Amino acid sequence: MEESAGQNSHYFLDSLLIDKLISALRGLGYSVIGPVVREDTIVYDEIESASQLPVGVKDKQGPGYYRLEKRGDEAFFGFVVGPFSWKKFLYPPRVKLLTVAKNGEVSIHNVDEGKKMAFLGVRACELAAISIFDRVMLGGPYVDPVYSAMRRNIFIIAVNCTEPGENCFCLSTGTGPEVSSGYDISLTEVVSDDAHYFVAKVGSSRGKSLLEHIGARGATSEEISEAAVRMERSHTLFRKKLDTDGLKDLLYKNLESPVYEEIAEKCLACANCTLVCPTCFCTTVEEVTGLSGDAAERWRRWDSCFNIDFSYIHGGPIRSSILSRYRQWFTHKFATWVDQFGVMGCVGCGRCITWCPVGIDVTEVAAKIRQREVEVSAT
Repeated sequence: MEESAGQNSHYFLDSLLIDKLISALRGLGYSVIGPVVREDTIVYDEIESASQLPVGVKDKQGPGYYRLEKRGDEAFFGFVVGPFSWKKFLYPPRVKLLTVAKNGEVSIHNVDEGKKMAFLGVRACELAAISIFDRVMLGGPYVDPVYSAMRRNIFIIAVNCTEPGENCFCLSTGTGPEVSSGYDISLTEVVSDDAHYFVAKVGSSRGKSLLEHIGARGATSEEISEAAVRMERSHTLFRKKLDTDGLKDLLYKNLESPVYEEIAEKCLACANCTLVCPTCFCTTVEEVTGLSGDAAERWRRWDSCFNIDFSYIHGGPIRSSILSRYRQWFTHKFATWVDQFGVMGCVGCGRCITWCPVGIDVTEVAAKIRQREVEVSAT
């Protein structure tokens, strides 16, 4: 993304200008990706107009629970997050790496570096996840060429969360509900009985240019204040909390906590949590041959540390039990990730809670481990 233009300008947009914003991006050669309703869930897909957005829809979430309902108003972004994250577009689930012909000729598959995508509706937690991916895929000694190519031409329109969901805990992880950086334009939606508009904040020079191109006027102090009130109120609406104080050391000291045994009795090792997680990046490599036998292809696809073969080496898997695999994932997210990359691997989006078939809640797991340590220390 382009560097910040150093602007603090705010603009006013109504619903017609949102549609004009989408059209303008398409005119600049961007594929606009935004939230749409598919099979009773909100997912991200290419859109051509604002009419395809989930207008007047909200999502009800809980541990192992997700339903869409009518809001009773015409809010464009009156929901939080669905099962898919932007990882799907920046780090595709399946990528062809190369083809080997029968004669031995090798063809390296190159990603289209000129592809331009505009992400509409990126939440603060998801921006944080993209930032983490940038650190992992671009910041180390090895730069992932697929991610680098896909990331190069991204325009980001973020949306502040004025109504966090039942499973959201981004306030605890310091990643939301308001976006702070990494965007070209951020939107705060204001919906009331007599008004419906967006306050847009500039995050880059190209974001400012686009807002001026579509004819957006400057927001008034009253409009900016109304948006700020909604953001302040959002901080009081969180239902879940994760105590991150000393969490890394807590987990290191309690690798044999009996809490993991309780979780292992419930966990199905289905890998849902890793597939919906916006920061999980584990992959495997597979080779396939066509029925003709003329060529073989090498593909990279998403994998999960919950799969028993993921830790397989000569002689068998290192983590053969569900307990060991859940502990590996949990401690990686909240402890070893910090040692590797300097930040936690969790952004508080709550997807792993919502899409766990048995409703395992990571905030409760952390709280139980902490409480168990307190109980043991007291005896």
